[in-house]
Amino acid sequence: MIMPRRMKRVELTALEKDIDAVVEYLGRRSLMQFSEQREEQAAINDERLESLEKLEEFQQIEENEKKRANYIEAKLEEIRETAAYLGLALPVEPYETSRLPTADDEVLRGKICSHILGLRTREAEEKNERQKLENALTEARAFAALNAPFSELDQLSYLTLRVGRLDMRGQAEVRKNLSDRAAIIPLNDDKILAASSRIGRFALDSELKKRSFTPIAIPKDYLGIPAELLASLESRQKLTESGLEAITEEKNKLLDEYRTPLLSLAASYAMANVTEQVKQRLVATKSAYLLTGWMPADSLNSIVSELVKITSGRIGIRTLNPDEVPSVRDGSEKVPTALSHGKFVKGFEPLVFSYGAPLYGAIDPTSFVAVFFTLLFGVMFGDVGQGLVLSLIGLLLQKNSKFMRSYKNFGGPLVAVGASSMFMGLLYGAVFSNETLLEAPTLAVTGFFADTPVGAYFGWSAVPKILHLMPEKGSLDKLFYFFGFTLALGVILNSTGLVFNIINQLIKKNYEKAFFSKTGIAGAVFFWYVISIAVRLILNDRLRWFDIPGIAIPLLGVFFGEALGRLISGERPILKEGLMVFIIEGIVEILETLSSYISNSVSFLRVGAFALSHTVLSFITFTMAGIVARGSSFGPVFSLVVIIFGNGIIIVLEGMIVAIQVTRLQYYEFFSKFFTETGVRFTPFRFRKE
Repeated sequence: MIMPRRMKRVELTALEKDIDAVVEYLGRRSLMQFSEQREEQAAINDERLESLEKLEEFQQIEENEKKRANYIEAKLEEIRETAAYLGLALPVEPYETSRLPTADDEVLRGKICSHILGLRTREAEEKNERQKLENALTEARAFAALNAPFSELDQLSYLTLRVGRLDMRGQAEVRKNLSDRAAIIPLNDDKILAASSRIGRFALDSELKKRSFTPIAIPKDYLGIPAELLASLESRQKLTESGLEAITEEKNKLLDEYRTPLLSLAASYAMANVTEQVKQRLVATKSAYLLTGWMPADSLNSIVSELVKITSGRIGIRTLNPDEVPSVRDGSEKVPTALSHGKFVKGFEPLVFSYGAPLYGAIDPTSFVAVFFTLLFGVMFGDVGQGLVLSLIGLLLQKNSKFMRSYKNFGGPLVAVGASSMFMGLLYGAVFSNETLLEAPTLAVTGFFADTPVGAYFGWSAVPKILHLMPEKGSLDKLFYFFGFTLALGVILNSTGLVFNIINQLIKKNYEKAFFSKTGIAGAVFFWYVISIAVRLILNDRLRWFDIPGIAIPLLGVFFGEALGRLISGERPILKEGLMVFIIEGIVEILETLSSYISNSVSFLRVGAFALSHTVLSFITFTMAGIVARGSSFGPVFSLVVIIFGNGIIIVLEGMIVAIQVTRLQYYEFFSKFFTETGVRFTPFRFRKE
């Protein structure tokens, strides 16, 4: 399409019970761009708030929205923590098949998160117990062989050790009250070893006394740590390790069991979270929501019919043309620009939007960018083999794989420029830098056409190469023709930009710029007339008397452009800044016109220069491969390495340079003619970024 899609301003009024379904549908279709509505909400509130009760009602609505959003966010965070504990990576956005969470989903979420929370608690307790045992066992081993009575070890150690009898209930109560300040280690029967730091000894003794703890007397002359205590500590440590291993096994089983449900729940609650964020930005009353935004006119009927079905007719719909929207009429809001292209052209949209979004109602240049970019790249990068590599990379990027998804948009342009390079490579006779491989087929094809009546009429003959870029005897005239061809491409590109600007200015009713600017009709007529003179001189014609007025009249139009514009529009005074300023501005405008058209045209000589440099690099690569091939017995192998390495450098480095140069030509020689004002890109609401 040469024009952006027509847009409509849409206002949807949905009941509170239907709003989630409406937002979900719009997010799936990705065809409505919401307008910022908080200022509208404030204006509506100012009009409707006739009493304190009304004010409280709207405040309550906002409070309820925040509570619901916070609830969804909390549940989503709970799912994320659960998945993180299991080592499961969750999607950052909903799946294409995701739905808003239902009551069953809420039950399932509660069940899974509670189960995992219990497991996490058990694991934390076991790890805490293991740490206490490790500290106690390390300390006990350190003093096991110490030649000092056991009763005096607590004076030498940071540990306070108590050995005695305490029933199971008492053990549980001591553990509960002391928490992580002491370790209660069962030995056998009702015997325990209680250990704490020196700081916590008084709390330990106090708790043990309350629970009727009976110390076991250890002989005063017993040296070191009793062996049975060490054995009991080690046994208890092994039990703790076994418990942790069992928890790990259970965690792995739960990961397999809950993987699919958790992924689905995370996507659903992510969708619900986005939905709540949208609702917080909408104009709302106690029972209804107002959604305002832009939608392509060609999709409006299908969207409306689906929304009516979803809500069973409980929805109000109002549509406006852009010129009926007050904010558009007064210039405070721009209508978003939505483009519609096929697979080939769509790949070049990022190039256009990187410069700026086309203004709504103006010409969409993307189709022309696709053609010009592909042609110019092929001219500068002509090689059958290297072009084939680019096309294969483009096809690979178009594969719907997770790794390639981020680069998918580059696939189409790479296939296109690769095909263009292959075609130009046939004309140049180059295959992976080899300029002799295609000579025989080219001779056969050109010889066939030379034998036809058309070939005889034009004097065609069989040639090994159709285009000679390397300066050779008898081929310089073709090289000059080639550079003339690149200049002709520049004329076409510049002329297309001028036509676009004239049409755009006429659409906007900006007649001064459409008729009298350097990129308007006056400047275009001057440019085209000078080109016609150049063509006549090349064809051995000469300058004529009418060439002077042919050049002067459009330049005078540029010189008097502002004054003529003010005269036609009825603005006064005609010379806005006075006579001297008018004359100086007119002279500057003419000088800019002359310099810009000369530079814009000559700039396209770089197309031929880069095509020649590409051929020179290929020639150097193949020459070096030939030299290496004659150097040793391994020459053919080294020659192949040089060819592969040289072609790799050309494809990567020169391919990037050529792409940059083509982009530069598009920006400065094409876009600069008509991209005088940028629009706003249509960014519809969607759950997924892709």
